[in-house]
Amino acid sequence: MLQITDLHAGYGRVPVLRGIDVTAAPGEIVLVLGPNGAGKSTLLRTIAGFIKPTRGSVRLDGRDITGTAPEEITRAGLRLVLDGHRVFPQLSVRDNLRLGAAFRGGRVDFAVLAEPALAMFPVLREKLHAQARDLSGGQQQMLALAQAFVAQPKVLLCDEPSLGLAQALIPPILAFLKRWAEQGTAVVIVEQQIEVALDIADRAMIMERGTIQMAGTAAELKRDPRVREIYLGLADRAGP
Repeated sequence: MLQITDLHAGYGRVPVLRGIDVTAAPGEIVLVLGPNGAGKSTLLRTIAGFIKPTRGSVRLDGRDITGTAPEEITRAGLRLVLDGHRVFPQLSVRDNLRLGAAFRGGRVDFAVLAEPALAMFPVLREKLHAQARDLSGGQQQMLALAQAFVAQPKVLLCDEPSLGLAQALIPPILAFLKRWAEQGTAVVIVEQQIEVALDIADRAMIMERGTIQMAGTAAELKRDPRVREIYLGLADRAGP
């Protein structure tokens, strides 16, 4: 269980987050929406330890991890997949995936852990021995997701997992995250492909200017007239 309470954070003296409350239970997908500059990515980076909050708390399975170093938070079972891929470019695809398995700890069968991700992204299987820097941008994004999957975190934070991917790949990747959540992982997603993301989410919230302006089930937000018009581009029209 991920529990965020009254979270405040920013950059230097510039506040960005202003009192965020969020929970994500095992097996649940929480979607974070909002315009550019709303604080969505800052929220994920603060949860993951890359930005120290000025107030509030972050708890993972009841343990206070507020302000803990990112590597300690990773070892505790929380994983952040950033936009822009962020894999290890000088390492092979296989070694990138092995690093994910190393983060999991314990004695595990790497082949068993990697198989579901390689089945989802067959191009990675074809390029197991290629260096990550030689992959296309979309393939690097696939590798980042596959590496996180192999780590088997308790909580997964995804900052725009569809970034750089062909349109046809987005629904299957979101479906992959849905199946992943069904295995017991709590998943928090920031995503610009709002309509398809709402289809796989359990709950959603809309951020504006560092605060949560609206929250509810994904189905409720998808039906909401303001969300439909502003975020989905669907204006409801009254009949004659």
